[in-house]
Amino acid sequence: MGSYLPLTAAERGQMLQTIGVSSVEELFRDVPREAMDACRWDLPAGKSELEVREAITALAEKNRVFRLCLRGAGSYRHFIPAAVKAVVTREEFVTAYTPYQAEISQGILQGIFEYQTMICELTGMDVSNAGVYDGATAAAEAITMCRDRRRTKACVSAAVNPQVAEVMRTYCFGSDVELVEVPAKDGRTDPDALRRLLGADAAMFYLQQPNFFGLMEDAEALGRIAHEAGAKFVMGVNPIALALMKTPAECGADVAVGEGQPLGLDTAFGGPYLGFMTASSAMLRHLPGRIVGKTQDVDGKTGYVLTLSAREQHIRREKASSNICSNEQLCSLTAGVYLAAMGGPGLRQAAALSMSKAHYFAAQLEKELGWKRLHSGEFFDEFAAECPDPDGALRRLEDHGILGGLPVEGGLLWCVTELASKQQLDGVIEILREVNG
Repeated sequence: MGSYLPLTAAERGQMLQTIGVSSVEELFRDVPREAMDACRWDLPAGKSELEVREAITALAEKNRVFRLCLRGAGSYRHFIPAAVKAVVTREEFVTAYTPYQAEISQGILQGIFEYQTMICELTGMDVSNAGVYDGATAAAEAITMCRDRRRTKACVSAAVNPQVAEVMRTYCFGSDVELVEVPAKDGRTDPDALRRLLGADAAMFYLQQPNFFGLMEDAEALGRIAHEAGAKFVMGVNPIALALMKTPAECGADVAVGEGQPLGLDTAFGGPYLGFMTASSAMLRHLPGRIVGKTQDVDGKTGYVLTLSAREQHIRREKASSNICSNEQLCSLTAGVYLAAMGGPGLRQAAALSMSKAHYFAAQLEKELGWKRLHSGEFFDEFAAECPDPDGALRRLEDHGILGGLPVEGGLLWCVTELASKQQLDGVIEILREVNG
């Protein structure tokens, strides 16, 4: 981090001498004394490097790091190849600032372009932006993409992540859009209810696949219902699951969004995360955020630029398609490097291992403890199962350094990824056997 080191006293002195003043106080001599005095804070003296390291280490030791995580619900712990962090922690990449000056940002712009390309390949959609704040923001921004003067109602499945639905509700409140929840039946979206609720004023229907309970929805059928009513079909997808399931494009989605955190971003403190947004070519001009395009200069050399910038708030002001200001460049670069390091076979292996281990664990819960799944049907790496004493089960698991499932009505929502071994899962069953009595 050489370029971020502070200036030495000698360097400061040389700078002051160059501009013709003897001290920092003299530099600010035109500022009224009372204003300067009001800005003086009674701060403790600075600490040495060793003292700072000891203080930070003491704070870090207060964190609870679980050796095994069996909870998902929107945040997933997957294996991250060492190459990912080795690349993205290079000094030239550590910035979130939007690369407006293409002349000096070709490397960053190319990194974003490669990320967009891989996200499009993963979702099957035509175009991707450079990322928004998180998956919930991406879902909410999709409402703005789809609404128009006549269609001001957004339909959202009741089987989506409640936190995502809450962000969408906040967006709707600020933009005078009516948010309608489509009831679920046995853990899945009720198609009959969707038909009843969609009308001439419906702008879009949002479906999570797999849904909050881990279940696979009949996305194609639900998408057809939305299109028959003249509404856009928006899918929120798990990027790891996309390695095995049909793409949003194959399901007929107009817009596909999701949380990019599983793609090489750790679960550290809930962020920073990455919302990805993709769309069909017909929705291109409604897509918010940055889009990097590939072109050629006058000499025929490849170049990268920000495309369709006229949609953004620094040009169109209140008429902009969105008001997303900061850039998710570092997070999108991380996702791009992760996808490049894993490749298609690696991503499919991670997805297949997660799915098979989740099914094994669900079967063991029912076989050994009698805890049946709350919903029938196919699922990916998450499932909700009965639990007679959720609080007791979670406390016992925490005593063994294990983060258990998320409490939901009727039991616990479990998540198993490729990081959990069969031996660990069998050990969890033995711990829960004690709780089961």
